Amino acid sequence: MGHYQQRQLEAFAARVAATKVDPARHKCFISYHAADVDEVTKFIDEFGTEFIAKTVGVTDEDDFIDSQNSDYIMDQIRTKYLGDSTVTIALIGKCTWARRYVDWEIYSSLRDSKLSKVNGLLAIQLPSGGKLQARINDNVQRNESSMDIGYARWHAYPGSKSELRSLISDAFDARTSRRHLINNSRARRLSSAACP
Repeated sequence: MGHYQQRQLEAFAARVAATKVDPARHKCFISYHAADVDEVTKFIDEFGTEFIAKTVGVTDEDDFIDSQNSDYIMDQIRTKYLGDSTVTIALIGKCTWARRYVDWEIYSSLRDSKLSKVNGLLAIQLPSGGKLQARINDNVQRNESSMDIGYARWHAYPGSKSELRSLISDAFDARTSRRHLINNSRARRLSSAACP
């Protein structure tokens, strides 16, 4: 998916969010695999009134991608795409685990930058299913030596707007209450994997 299609999705999300005036909504970055754009569009259509979506993510068309300075790349993702969002919603489809840019978006979500703090992290299973992306999995796994269950949460597709709103609020609150559980130590994915 190129910038044009992503910008169309972002414009759609903005139109859906504008149908409801609610200052208590959180700004959420939506991380997804381009192959799932139809399910992502459906998710935004159903639930986009419950958050303010920031949906345009990293693509091969970004000029900073070829930089050899990985910290610069992560800062650019944080500044250009995550911006002033406070929660990252990763929509988990069949091939989300394989996309390097999803890994980079999650990595950037879990680190402070000069301009913003760490994001809450919420993974939502799309109807097509799929396994968790590795960095997200690192943050939802139970720590066997304690009762902590991790920084992030992984949930089935929401059954209602109020359910999603509650999940987003929990992810937002985790930025302080569960921050000590963030695991961002995995090496960043250098390339996308093949997905059947």
